[in-house]
Amino acid sequence: MNTTLGETGITSAEEVAGEVTSEVNRITQYCQEHLPDIISFGIKVVLAFVFFFIGRLIIRWIQKLVERSLQRGKADQGVIQFISSLLKFSLYVLLVFIIATNLGVESSSVAALIASAGVAVGLALQGSLANFAGGVLILLMKPFVVGDYIIEDTQKNEGTVKEIQIFYTKLSTVDNKIIVIPNGTLANSSLTNVTARPERQVDLRVNISYQTDLKKAKSLLEDLLAGDPSVIQDEDKTVFVDSLGDYAVTLGLHAWVKTEDYWKTHCRLLEEIKLAFDKENIQMPYEQLVHMYQGTKKE
Repeated sequence: MNTTLGETGITSAEEVAGEVTSEVNRITQYCQEHLPDIISFGIKVVLAFVFFFIGRLIIRWIQKLVERSLQRGKADQGVIQFISSLLKFSLYVLLVFIIATNLGVESSSVAALIASAGVAVGLALQGSLANFAGGVLILLMKPFVVGDYIIEDTQKNEGTVKEIQIFYTKLSTVDNKIIVIPNGTLANSSLTNVTARPERQVDLRVNISYQTDLKKAKSLLEDLLAGDPSVIQDEDKTVFVDSLGDYAVTLGLHAWVKTEDYWKTHCRLLEEIKLAFDKENIQMPYEQLVHMYQGTKKE
């Protein structure tokens, strides 16, 4: 019985070995018969990779050429960035189409595949298409351009516009963070363009006590505005009583400065007002809280 089992095992091993050998022979024969086709396809694949890398270099060169042409034409920086991104995307699609046809794929099949993929991608990426449309609207309507400081009112994101791309706009914050906002959001929501105009109004409020000489305090503020180098003297400068509060008289002052000088002028005026009021003994009151304590009566 043991001899029979041993012979059966040997027979099975021989059958497996025979099948493997037969399969290897078939593959070898197939390769020998189709060797020219395999070599030809391999050459096409290698050439496709070479063509792809050469195409990348050409695409970059075309991008730079178009960007320089737009810069010479004094186009807006946002328009240049948007067109460059769109051109890059289109040229890569064309490059893939050419490579596929050179590999033997029918051009009609590639076109049908791209069209079908376009429909599928369009349905799957409706938000991205909305962002693309938003980017086009931003470039046409120009609610802001590259270099403007904007505040997006929905999420309160704010910063300087660095890039306007096909789908997104990049903002740089004052602490050098990058915020990426979809163009669809910017196109369909309200926003504040802080630097849209060349001039901004500095609007400050200062409290003085009721015992202070009101005319003297106003005169000091007027002198500060008249002597500040960043205040545009040809524009209106106003010092006025804004309100009469419970514990202080609130004075307001308006002055116009260049947009790029707004924050440094705002901070400098606050400091100079405090120093001038201290020098002239003008009191700047603040709200005080009185705490009442109830002690224990001793008998």
